[in-house]
Amino acid sequence: MTDTADDIARKCAEALWQDDNATRALGMTLLGVRAGHAVLSMAVREDMTNGHGTCHGGFIFTLADSAFAFACNTYDERTVAQHCSVTFIAPAMRGDILTAEGHEVSRTGRSGIYDITVTNADGNRVAEFRGHSRTIGGTIISPDNCHA
Repeated sequence: MTDTADDIARKCAEALWQDDNATRALGMTLLGVRAGHAVLSMAVREDMTNGHGTCHGGFIFTLADSAFAFACNTYDERTVAQHCSVTFIAPAMRGDILTAEGHEVSRTGRSGIYDITVTNADGNRVAEFRGHSRTIGGTIISPDNCHA
């Protein structure tokens, strides 16, 4: 039986999750993944707030970047960020549960574009992130995996 694209995406996410110390250390949760798509959440802790009492933008960026990473690594091809940008729309506060949902916009050759929307528990947009990906050779779950 051949794995579907979504089966491959889930297997890739499981393999990546095991080695993604940063994502796990920040308390993120992988809520779902399918080909070209990923959803992660994170609670804003007190140690994530800045001098204004709001979530430091770097943590919001990191949540979006993690969703980007899981979305663009769903095809069993090792893929990294080539360029990312973020626009902060509204503040996030301590105790907020943020959700980053990423989806593929374009994937051609070795390059991809992914949009990630970060929302709070009320569904209000906190940030919009766009990531450009680049495949670098090797696989994540296949036998020719060159990931050490």
